[in-house]
Amino acid sequence: MPNFEEIEELETEKSNPKTLEIDTMDPLSISKIMNEEDKKIALAVEKVLEPISKLAEKISDAIKGGGRCVYVGAGTSGRVAMIDAVETVPTFDLPVGTFMTILAGGPDAMIRSLENVEDDWGGGAKEIVKNGISYKDVVVGISASGRTPFVMGAIEKAKQLGAITGSVSNVKNAKLSSMVDISIEVVTGPEVVTGSTRLKAGTAQKMVLNMLSTISMIRLGKVYKNLMVDVTPINEKLVIRAINIIVNATGISKEKAEMLLRESKMRPKVAIVMALTNSSLKEAEKLLEKSSGSVRNAIKKV
Repeated sequence: MPNFEEIEELETEKSNPKTLEIDTMDPLSISKIMNEEDKKIALAVEKVLEPISKLAEKISDAIKGGGRCVYVGAGTSGRVAMIDAVETVPTFDLPVGTFMTILAGGPDAMIRSLENVEDDWGGGAKEIVKNGISYKDVVVGISASGRTPFVMGAIEKAKQLGAITGSVSNVKNAKLSSMVDISIEVVTGPEVVTGSTRLKAGTAQKMVLNMLSTISMIRLGKVYKNLMVDVTPINEKLVIRAINIIVNATGISKEKAEMLLRESKMRPKVAIVMALTNSSLKEAEKLLEKSSGSVRNAIKKV
């Protein structure tokens, strides 16, 4: 028998008293009440900035040491994680797999509902082994309820293999929190539609993962000032963005920026160092290598 009492006591499963008559409301009224509930999300995230920063630091250290950040989730949580992981590749010019997601049900679960797979504790553990998780990696379990068996099984196995572990959940005193090194509990409260954690809980998870990936990449020199200097310009829009990034970072003309972008083999970071230090391609590459990829430190070495 399912543990009804345990599940029903979760904040994410409780009924929201403000929306008991939502099925009688007109669209504008529904919009307003959803907006009011969504305003609470950032305030909930604000309460857990300390563990977010600590986990982001662990992630950047792991990646610097040749490891990975591995998200584990099922359903909405896994899909949200997949979006964040995929976006790190073009945004920060990361090798595919530096941020990766183990999604219950595999890639098929990204485009269709396979919610039954989340109860497979052993399945989560098997995926950890299959993906070669080691002490070099950080594994982050994501679960609105903080009790998803697939995620918990993955975390248990990851700890056994020496990985640093973290969690993102949306309830207080989550079971998952007790299993990890660093837990993040963003308590978003009852959903507008009872139990529909793709709403506030899912949005909160996206916000937290955005912070984890962005903070860790800033620490690794993937951002100069507030510019994504490692963006991969693979289409027209991104080429224009790369040129504008170089212009903003250096003050040179767009024509000069485009020329340096081509000379740098489409690497904005290298082009910026070339412009700011009046150096050749090889000299700029060496400066960045000595500075662990940091533009700010590279230009200080001249």
